Order: sequence, then structure tokens, then C-alpha cells
Amino acid sequence: MQLMTDGRPIDALAIDRIREYAPKDGSPMRVAYSGGKDSDTILDLVKRAGVPFDAEYRFVPLDPPELRQHVKTKCREPENHLRMAMPAVSLISIARKKSVMPLRHIRWCCEILKEHRSEHQLIVTGIRWAESAKRAHRQMVEACRRTSQFFLHPIIDWTTSSVWDYLRGRQIDYCKLYDEGWKRLGCVLCPMVRDLEKQMARWPGIVRVWRKISDAVWHTRHTRHMRHFDTPEKQWAWWLNRDAKSEEENCPLFDGVLE
Repeated sequence: MQLMTDGRPIDALAIDRIREYAPKDGSPMRVAYSGGKDSDTILDLVKRAGVPFDAEYRFVPLDPPELRQHVKTKCREPENHLRMAMPAVSLISIARKKSVMPLRHIRWCCEILKEHRSEHQLIVTGIRWAESAKRAHRQMVEACRRTSQFFLHPIIDWTTSSVWDYLRGRQIDYCKLYDEGWKRLGCVLCPMVRDLEKQMARWPGIVRVWRKISDAVWHTRHTRHMRHFDTPEKQWAWWLNRDAKSEEENCPLFDGVLE
């Protein structure tokens, strides 16, 4: 395990962070669990910290089935205090209401399915600086002005290799998609990813779900007399073309939506 400059292991520092920011009134913190390697690391660290907590996975029908199965396995282990929360509304109904497909700068899928207000004062996540350029600017502790909640990212300064060293060193079970070469797990065909052909070949069932969402958007816009693609097939092809997203503002799909 990697050591900090003071000679302590980084997992000991992460546990200290969790204990330091745990609610002083003894109320449980919430572990935001996704089923990925960072979430499995955080879940184990919180358990080792010995503080009150519960954990929640927001069920998303667009997540790989292998990931969902891994989450179900974790839910069956009582010490994880993990529950799977089901969405209150269907993706199709949300798509009809939004009248637009999820895009890089209109990711209503994340907003509605994964981001939600919790009754917990402290939310613990596995966000790390090394994950992306955007996350490199995040702080270890962040406050939400809308909800007065705090978000703690105890492993924010960990490298990817540190995460794997921790999981394998402690023999923690993780989603086996990583062993097949998948680097990051999340919604299949997410607007932020580009390896679509590989994902479409692996999970055709989820592709069919996305196609139904696209068709629902097209027909809803047609009913509301908004400008749209001539056919549902053209809209679907455009959405799959990640290179076309550089001209999103000029696309007729946005007419009447971004007002």
C-alpha cells in the first residue's frame, strides 16, 4: 500500500478522514454506491472506520447487467448495509417529458436517476482526482448550497493503481468486467463515452432500451409540433454519432427545448 509523506499508509489516512467528518450526533453517513471499484473501496473503508453508515445503489436499467449482479451480491451481505433503490418513474416517461435525448450538456439521465436529495447530512463518495480533468478540480469536502449537505471524498487523492492495490490486498470482491478489460463501468451508451460499437455488441438488450427512448422522444416532439428529424431512424443515427455532437446547438433536436 502506498505511503503518505509522513509514513502512514493512505488507507489509514482515508479512515481518519471518514472518522473526522462523521456526524457528531451519531447519525449515519450515506455511502453513495455505484458498484464500481472506487465504491467498493469506499464501502470497505467506511466499515473499517467503525462509524454509523448505510449505503445505497440507485438502480439504473442502463447499467451493465454484470454490474447490477455484483451490486445484488453486495446487498446480500448484511455488514454492507446496502440497499438498491428503484427509480420512481420510467425512462420512457422521463424522455417524453424532456422531449430530448440525453446529451453531453443535457444529461437528464444522471440528474434524475443518479443524483437525488438524501436525508443524510454527510454523503461519502469514491470520487478521485485521477478519474478526469473535471474531477481534478474537486475538493475533498464539498458543501451543497441547496441541501445544506456535505460530500466527503476520502480517496480523492488516490491513484487508480492504489485502488487496485487496496482491493486485491484485502481480497475485496469487485465487478469482473474489469478483468475483461473494461476500464470504467457505468451506463451503457452514456453520452460521455465513445466506444459505442464495443458496448452495443456486448449489451444489445440495453441498446434496445435506448432505441425505445429515442423513438419516444421523436414521437413526442412530432406530437408537439416541434422541429425534428424526418424519421426516428435519422434521430437514432445522429445520437449514436458522437462526432456529430460538436454541432449540437445547430441540430433541430434542440428547437423548442433550450428556450
